[in-house]
Formats: sequence, structure tokens, C-alpha cells
Amino acid sequence: MDHAMQDDRQVRLIRALSAPQSSTRLRAALAAGTEPDDSFVDELVRRCAVDPDFFVRDMLTWALTRCPRDVAVTRVVGELTSSTPQARSQALHTLSKIGDRSVWAMITPDLLHDSDDEVARSAWRAAVMLVPDDQISGLAGELVAELGRGDHDLQRSLSRALVSLGESAIPLLASARSHRDESVRRHAAVTEHLIENPDSDFADAVDHARRVLSLTNAPTVGVDADR
Repeated sequence: MDHAMQDDRQVRLIRALSAPQSSTRLRAALAAGTEPDDSFVDELVRRCAVDPDFFVRDMLTWALTRCPRDVAVTRVVGELTSSTPQARSQALHTLSKIGDRSVWAMITPDLLHDSDDEVARSAWRAAVMLVPDDQISGLAGELVAELGRGDHDLQRSLSRALVSLGESAIPLLASARSHRDESVRRHAAVTEHLIENPDSDFADAVDHARRVLSLTNAPTVGVDADR
């Protein structure tokens, strides 16, 4: 493809990715991933930070996974320090999908404990995908520090991340069972049950934790077991 044709394609892509109709933006992201080009990376990353539609953002991430890895990873990593929460969150999601473990050091404690729930959730997911074997225990410690945070869905996401770490999380969860905060104790018991019973779902684990904590005279009110 000559430069003129490539420039024209890039202009059309940028215009389509900014279209008011989400269906147009979705098709544009699909086209960018179907015929990937490193010249698209900047615009794909920029749109990840601002597009309001979940499905469009997911397609943008897919398109980035199809672009040359070195170019995409370098550009996406730059978004991890963005002041825009959606930019950080989508960058973490994209890095988890690319699966390049060389970026592990960029999944910082600041991201794992980000004040924005969606950024923190994305950081937990990316971290368990990218963590080197010799860093699993340290990651488990960072994640256990987040026990009790947020609503039902956020707590379920954290439990899933800890379950992915397996045995490394068990002693830390056992210690958290005696935490002064009842929501931390409860969440630790839920997560322990999920590790020990991998076929159980989160709602069943919540019910189990309520029964266990009731037997030890610990407060059990406040965990939403609705699925």
C-alpha cells in the first residue's frame, strides 16, 4: 500500500472511530483489527480512553492485540499514568489481553490500590495474568490488603483474583480472618471457601461464610448474597 492510500485509510479510520453512532465505531475498530497497522495504534489507544461504549472499547482492545506487539505495548503502557481513570483501566485490560509479561513491573501498587474501583479491578485481573511465579506471594499480599472493599461485584472480582493465586493466598486469608474490620473478616472467609471449593459460586461462599462466622460469634450482617 502506497503512502497516499495508507494516509487516506488512516483518516477514514479516525473519522469512523469518532462517529456519533456506536455501531459505526464498532465496525471501525473491527476493521482496524482485521487489517492491523502500527499507524493505527495511537488512535486506537486514544479512543480507549474516551469511548463511552463497553463493546466498542472491547473491540478497540482486540484491535490493539492484533497490532505489532512492540508498538502497541509501548503506547498502552504510557496510559497507566494517565489522569483519566478509563484510560488506566482500559490500558490494564488491554495489557492483560496482550499477555506480555515483560510489563509486570508496570502493574504498580498504586494501580492495585487505585481509588477508582474499575481501575483497581482491571489491575487485579491484569496482575494475576502477568505475575511471574516468584512474585505471586507478594501480589497475594497486595490483594489481601483490599479485602472488604466495595460492593458485591467488586468483592467477587477480588476473590476471583485471589483464587487464581491459589495456595499463596491461603495463609494471608487465614490471618485476615481475625482482622478488626468485620467486612474484611467476612470477605476473607468467602475467598477461603472459594479456594477450597472451586466449584462453588460467590453467593454460596457468602452463605457459607455467614454460617462459619455465626458459629464464632462474628457479625454476619452486610454481605449482599444476591447474584
